[in-house]
Amino acid sequence: MPEPANDRGDGTDEGPTRAAVILPYERTLRAVPTAGAPAEGVQRASEARLAEAVGLAASIGVTIVHQAVLPLRERRPSTLFGSGQVEAVRQAITEQRVGLVVVDAALSPVQQRNLEREWKCKVIDRTGLILEIFGERARTKEGALQVELAHLDYQRTRLVRSWTHLERQRGGFGFLGGPGESQIELDRRLITDRMVKLKKELDQVRRTRGLHRRDRERVPYPVIALVGYTNAGKSTLFNALTGAGVYAQDQLFATLDPTMRGIRLPSGRRAILSDTVGFISDLPTQLVEAFRATLEEVAAADVILHVRDVAHPDTSAQRNDVLGVLRELAAGPNPAMDEGWEARVVEVLNKADLLGGIGAVPGANGGDGRVVAVSALTGEGLDDLRAVLDARLAAGLEVVDYAIPAADGARLAWLYRHGEVVAREDAEGDVRVTVRLTPADRARFEQSPA
Repeated sequence: MPEPANDRGDGTDEGPTRAAVILPYERTLRAVPTAGAPAEGVQRASEARLAEAVGLAASIGVTIVHQAVLPLRERRPSTLFGSGQVEAVRQAITEQRVGLVVVDAALSPVQQRNLEREWKCKVIDRTGLILEIFGERARTKEGALQVELAHLDYQRTRLVRSWTHLERQRGGFGFLGGPGESQIELDRRLITDRMVKLKKELDQVRRTRGLHRRDRERVPYPVIALVGYTNAGKSTLFNALTGAGVYAQDQLFATLDPTMRGIRLPSGRRAILSDTVGFISDLPTQLVEAFRATLEEVAAADVILHVRDVAHPDTSAQRNDVLGVLRELAAGPNPAMDEGWEARVVEVLNKADLLGGIGAVPGANGGDGRVVAVSALTGEGLDDLRAVLDARLAAGLEVVDYAIPAADGARLAWLYRHGEVVAREDAEGDVRVTVRLTPADRARFEQSPA
């Protein structure tokens, strides 16, 4: 009887690839400053980290047949793990016929190559896995450009591993390199040329987004941006507030491309709600830079809604990861975020239904409007959130009294369309209104011809 064409389960003839997920775990505290609080040490639970890694791997369509947490006493430069751990994983791989191993850590090219030789299967690290997910989920041209740029930046340092078929040609020493080196250098140059082209295209994306932002400023509608850890429920909240049908599933990185919809707040004020890509711990630096054009939407927002999964056991650590990425965007010579961005943040503690309702969430729905508990799934707390958004946006408005001739319906309609009329008195010959306006709208109205 002939043997199966594929006995390693790599997905070609036996269905999905059989995969193993390995978490190297170091018992260290990461000190991360939080908004309005001193620096605090955050130790992620190994079980939660492993579950997240398994969820990431499963989202690319592989079948997880083995998972393990391997404590690290020290990082080995050659393989990351100790020799005994490498052998134990090799035995599990053989027994489970694993074709792919996901190591939930950043591997150097040398470590990745050595582990593939030891385990005789494909090995990818956390960065490679996230890039794979982003490559599958990007739908718009902008998203595809950003993912390709990040992927090329990652691959550029790993060409030695990619060109293993040229190993026999790597002769020579000193200044005399063999054909292998020539091919690798050629490929590196092609990648660099492609990256230069992609960056130019992304610069055009940034310019286009800048034009769109200026158009919105002329309308003008305030912008509310959703940010948060992946799978915190941003898209579900987006749909609940706008009535849109944005794809929302209980999976990591369900959506990547930014989406915008108009919403109407209780006062009648209109605003634009923007849903952005989810964050994750140890987000690859290539992706932070590549998605800079998308994240600039957050920088331009009047209010930033930081959506948190309050029922998750690692919710505090996830909060710090998101704030860490935003602070990274605010740092450096060309910051994408302004210095005062933290004052515009409202924390939305989502999935309160899993804790028994918004009343069971500690520290939420206070008088300062900085923290609001909601359940995007059931709708509980959404009215409180809308009221907080109304109050936040109204805080920057100026209250002005005008007397408009009754015959000048156009100017009166303009005030209703661009401001919030809080009082009106119809007198003989004119209409007296008290209206809230942005400083820009007030100047525009008062400078226009009567």
